[in-house]
Amino acid sequence: MTFVAPSLLAADYLHLGQEVADAEQAGVDYLHIDVMDGHFVPNLTFGIDMVAQIAKAARIPLDVHLMLSQPESYIEHFAKAGAKIISVHIEACPHIHNTIQQIKAAGCKAGVVLNPGTAASVLAPILPEVDLVLQMTVNPGFGGQSFIPSTLQNIQYLDQFRKQHDLHYLIEVDGGINQETADLCKDSGVDILVAGSYFFGQVDKAGCVELLKK
Repeated sequence: MTFVAPSLLAADYLHLGQEVADAEQAGVDYLHIDVMDGHFVPNLTFGIDMVAQIAKAARIPLDVHLMLSQPESYIEHFAKAGAKIISVHIEACPHIHNTIQQIKAAGCKAGVVLNPGTAASVLAPILPEVDLVLQMTVNPGFGGQSFIPSTLQNIQYLDQFRKQHDLHYLIEVDGGINQETADLCKDSGVDILVAGSYFFGQVDKAGCVELLKK
């Protein structure tokens, strides 16, 4: 089964409540929220208070992606704000095992994120501990970028690893997702598609979700 998680980074912020309602009505499974600090990535986006407001309006789980330096300092805050999944970058976490345990202790599902230039094999020691792996298929920090095809190698590695070791983490992708790249990702083993500009640019959002899930 394929799940769809629209990225609120591409939503209309002046009508965010309506955008959330429209996404839910279209049949999406999660709401993906990119939290950026202007340091780990060169942009600033949603903070703790904004996530808390979205959580009040949402009826589906919030999938919170922390693009932060020292994300361990914020995990408990985002969990209390309403996050159900919290994902952190391996590149930002020198003590990744401890950070994953911190996320779980906060009552959330734990994800680990890979930038396009990081080999998936570096995650091997932590993969038995995580609920989700998010492969960035663009360089993190901005929406509207083009899909990086070489990231499919990481996705295939992650899919093969979980089969070989009888693991059950979900594989998620974020960046440059449209119908064509979604099909490539699904063929490689992806479970969750994060779609930003592609989803919010559609008039028929329900039709978009149906096609992405096929």
